[in-house]
Amino acid sequence: MGNCCAYLGPQKNTNVRVSLPAVCFVWQIAMIVLFGVFIRYNPESDAHWVEHMRTENISSDIENDFYYRYPSFQDVHVMIFVGFGFLMTFLKRYSFGGVGFNFLIASFGLQWALLMQGWFHFLDHSTGKIYIGVENLINADFCCAGSLIAYGALLGKVSPVQLMVVTLFGVTLFAVEEYIILHLLHCRDAGGSMVIHAFGGYYGLAISWVLYRPNLHLSKRLNGSVYHSDVFAMIGTLFLWMFWPSFNSAITDHGDGQHRAAINTYLALASTVLTTVAISSMSQKKGKLDMVHIQNATLAGGVAMGTAAEFMISPYGSLIVGFCTGIISTFGYLFVTPFLENKLKLQDTCGVHNLHAVPGMLGGFIGAIVAAAASEEVYSREGLIDVFDFEGKHANRTVGTQGGYQAAGTCVAIAFGLVGGAIVGFILKFPIWGDPADDNCYDDEVYWEVRLAESNFSVEQS
Repeated sequence: MGNCCAYLGPQKNTNVRVSLPAVCFVWQIAMIVLFGVFIRYNPESDAHWVEHMRTENISSDIENDFYYRYPSFQDVHVMIFVGFGFLMTFLKRYSFGGVGFNFLIASFGLQWALLMQGWFHFLDHSTGKIYIGVENLINADFCCAGSLIAYGALLGKVSPVQLMVVTLFGVTLFAVEEYIILHLLHCRDAGGSMVIHAFGGYYGLAISWVLYRPNLHLSKRLNGSVYHSDVFAMIGTLFLWMFWPSFNSAITDHGDGQHRAAINTYLALASTVLTTVAISSMSQKKGKLDMVHIQNATLAGGVAMGTAAEFMISPYGSLIVGFCTGIISTFGYLFVTPFLENKLKLQDTCGVHNLHAVPGMLGGFIGAIVAAAASEEVYSREGLIDVFDFEGKHANRTVGTQGGYQAAGTCVAIAFGLVGGAIVGFILKFPIWGDPADDNCYDDEVYWEVRLAESNFSVEQS
């Protein structure tokens, strides 16, 4: 499939002077119009808050959800713009593109996400309006994360216009699969192992497979890092690593669920670092560490803990999850990524298969196993109802059934990623997007003004 559209040929003209401004202006104007029609403040962010307090017998402004959620929102927001952005600055000549295009597509994606998620989850059918507050902002950032993960597989090989298209469809697909998984199947996925990481990872991989470049080796000289670019990428790693407990706990229920999610993620991440370092050292004859592994595989525990973060997996269970995913992710960078490129013709620039797709899939199935093994002895009857929302039409659902639905939700996320990514990949095949030629990838000078002194500095010297 990756080669079946080869007749369209590579696009050599990278001039996006018309297409990029057109897309940005038209789509931003569309956002303004749609927000004007649909988006309104919710009661906790509206000027009628004082009346709402009186009606709901709320005694203090501190009970506004803003004060509970905003610290988590700040952390998640930093992860999206600083963490993901700087993680993708490892390429020696593509730092502007890594952090700059991340900035662009996240800024568009969060607006589109507020609308898409609003239509599916928060639309008031009596008024036809979407009422937003701080929790909507967190969910919109989560929605953007799926497209940013996909960008990692495409890094350096696509134009900014293509990335806007990837984000438009990515956010749309995310909102649909999220609605199916969380509402129709009634799965629990606080940290998004399924809906964010498995979907985003396989979405990016499917697009990359369809957009396979047979002559990408012509840009091989640029597909690597230098000392300072790896240091910048480690900034992204550390921001992601530190704030991942907030990511996994941001939208869980207040109280024990949020507290437990932060603890479980914290422990899984710590365990992942040690096993990543161990496998990275073992893989080299002299025991030296590979910065690729340290930048990426050390985060896999946070991905794998996403679904089960609020469950009673126990502290030692969190360490086991981190221990195993650190090994699996590092082995992925050592062996799976070369296999995918050489045998399956899948070019994955950032290795999202090893950091997001597989750990996300494992996280979904770990959540299914932990859910199926839940008991009143461990959770208490009230705890089971609270953690798994066994209320209303789901009041009679058993933990075994919940585990089955959790596993089904993981499969739905993967299917949406693969099928949706393949379709979007075919759309991006058409020679209208200003994407670079095979011998012109991974270079900021294609789409950015780079200072003369820098542009004259040879790649070999850098």
